[in-house]
Amino acid sequence: MQLKGLNNLRVREFNKKVLMTLLYREKTASKSTLARLSNLSIPAVGKILNELQQEGRVVHSEVNLHSRGLGGGSYQVAVEDSDILCMNVSPYRIESILVDRLITAKSEFRLSEISVKTPNELLNEIERLFHDYRKQYRGRNLSLALSVHGQVNPTTGVSQNMPQAPWDSAIEIKYLLEEKLNTEILMDNDCIMLALAEKWQHTEIQRDFCVINVDYGIGSSFVINQQIYRGNLFGSGQIGHTIIDPDGSLCSCGRYGCLETIASLSAMKKKARMLLKNGAAAADKSALRTPTTQEIIEGYHQGDENLRVMVFSAARALGLSLYNFLNILNINQIYLYGRSCGFGEAWLSTVLEQSGLNPFDKTDSVKTQATHIGLGTLSREQQIMGIGYLYVEQALENRV
Repeated sequence: MQLKGLNNLRVREFNKKVLMTLLYREKTASKSTLARLSNLSIPAVGKILNELQQEGRVVHSEVNLHSRGLGGGSYQVAVEDSDILCMNVSPYRIESILVDRLITAKSEFRLSEISVKTPNELLNEIERLFHDYRKQYRGRNLSLALSVHGQVNPTTGVSQNMPQAPWDSAIEIKYLLEEKLNTEILMDNDCIMLALAEKWQHTEIQRDFCVINVDYGIGSSFVINQQIYRGNLFGSGQIGHTIIDPDGSLCSCGRYGCLETIASLSAMKKKARMLLKNGAAAADKSALRTPTTQEIIEGYHQGDENLRVMVFSAARALGLSLYNFLNILNINQIYLYGRSCGFGEAWLSTVLEQSGLNPFDKTDSVKTQATHIGLGTLSREQQIMGIGYLYVEQALENRV
């Protein structure tokens, strides 16, 4: 591999990207704020901002953000006059919110329950919802940012596998919808959505962190040195298919004893159904019904002993998997998302107890370890907005 040094031009281009990144994060900022956050001098920041203004990438406002000092107005990224419709898609629901190019919400969060049996029906639901927004925000150009459950190739825009779907074929979502909707589409999976949401909206984010989505399945996404790590085949983050028990249950991936067979909500719902069936009279038809996720969470909090045993077993399995991840990657921060977080503090404590101390962390308490594991704090609206940052990262990559 050929190594290249940095000349003055490349350093200036790098610093431009630093300031543009800060402006996307802060939305609007003064010269002094940009200098403080970038560790550059105010004169250096001023020169770079002047160049960015001349290139049409940054706009200046006379409005001062600080009450003290002479003030120099404020700066904002110059964005095109169009919006982004952010959607999180599964075969059972579509969550959506409209944002501008700075990823600021322009609509209320919307949840649409759907029931589709084929890929075409799913595409039709996305198309219908897109036209609803286009009609409501008439005159605005809309691009589409799609978060899709399961494995996604973000380059080709193909949904390769959607675990909750009644089909097992790939769907060329980007190609088919761009032609129908006559708009640009960027897409990735739901764990990337969460990672982008944390990266861009969390005020004290670490350079290295991981999000774990503990829901119907178990997925994860890694941010290393502030960059999403996808892997060459876009299969990074398959924590749900790490093997916990080689003699365990058959997983949908074809192997036995994966974490998803123990700790996912789909696995817990199957086990809860068997608990109901075994504990009820044979004539009780309700014993054949699979409990909903909410019923399992409520039963757990109401003290159902069988459910509590099942939930804590799932938490221990998840904690053991995270322990392995900590040893391998030494990630600074792990955020847990998904409906399983509804089990609350006792569930989280069990995860923490099993994850234990990182052997490279010399502290003597889980509470003070360098790597922190905790529940994510972003609202669902903020999570869905995360997929819109695909456009921000594309803009930074292409224009700077």
